[in-house]
Amino acid sequence: MTVFFPLDTARLRLQVDEKRKSKTTHMVLLEIIKEEGLLAPYRGWFPVISSLCCSNFVYFYTFNSLKAIWVKGQNSTTGKDLVVGFVAGVVNVLLTTPLWVVNTRLKLQGAKFRNEDIVPTNYKGIIDAFHQIIRDEGILALWNGTFPSLLLVFNPAIQFMFYEGLKRQLLKKRMKLSSVDVFIIGAVAKAIATTVTYPMQTVQSILRFGRHRLNPENRTLGSLRNVLYLLHQRVRRFGIIGLYKGLEAKLLQTVLTAALMFLVYEKLTAATFTVMGLKRARKH
Repeated sequence: MTVFFPLDTARLRLQVDEKRKSKTTHMVLLEIIKEEGLLAPYRGWFPVISSLCCSNFVYFYTFNSLKAIWVKGQNSTTGKDLVVGFVAGVVNVLLTTPLWVVNTRLKLQGAKFRNEDIVPTNYKGIIDAFHQIIRDEGILALWNGTFPSLLLVFNPAIQFMFYEGLKRQLLKKRMKLSSVDVFIIGAVAKAIATTVTYPMQTVQSILRFGRHRLNPENRTLGSLRNVLYLLHQRVRRFGIIGLYKGLEAKLLQTVLTAALMFLVYEKLTAATFTVMGLKRARKH
C-alpha cells in the first residue's frame, strides 16, 4: 500500500473533486506535487495504513474462519467462496467504516480543490477527527457511505471467487503455483471486480468525505444516503464517463496491490504451515 499510495491519492482526488479535469494519472500527481508539495501524494498515509491493517485482519480472519467451519475438510467450491467472501465483507464494513471515514477526510485535508462547494476540514489527527465528526455531525456520521460499502462487499467476493476458481484450475494442471502464477491470478481477479463496482466506489468516496455543499439548501452531502441520486447527478452532469473518473489510477493501484497481497498471503500461509509441521515433527 505504501509503494502504490500516490495512485490512491490521485484516484480519490478525481472522485471527490468533480471539477478537476480527468487527466492521466501521472499528470494528476504532477499537479498535486506542484500545487501542494512533494509529500502531498502521501498525505494521510498513517491513517490509511492503520485502517488497512484493521480491515485486512477482520476480512481475512473472518473469511478463513468461516471457510474452515463450513468446508470441514471437503473440497471448496466457487459458490461457497462467494458466500463466505460476502459474509466476511459485511462484517468488515460494519466494523471498520468509521476508520475509513476518518482517513478519507484526513487524506483530503489541505488539498487544493477545484470545486468551491467543498467545505475544508481542520483535524489535528485521527482522535481529533473522530471527536470533531461526532461533535459536529453526530456519531452516525462515522458510518457515512455504509450502504454503498455494503453493496461493494461484492467486490472482494467477486475477487476471491475468480481468484480461488483460477487457482483451482491451475492446480489441476500442476502440483504447485509459482509466484508469477499467484501474481497474475490476483491481478486478473481484482481488475474484474474493480471495473464492475467502480461507480459505487465513487459514490462511497463522496459520502465518506461528506464535505460538499448542496446548493441552494447548503446542506452537507454526508447526510445523504441516496446512492441512486448521486449516481444520477454525476451522469447528468458529466455523462457515464463521470462515474469512472480515476479508474486508471484505481486499476493500477488496486490490481498491483491485490496481486502482491495475494502473493505475500500465499507465501506466509505456506511458511506458517511449514513451521507448524516442523514443530509437530520435532514433538513426535
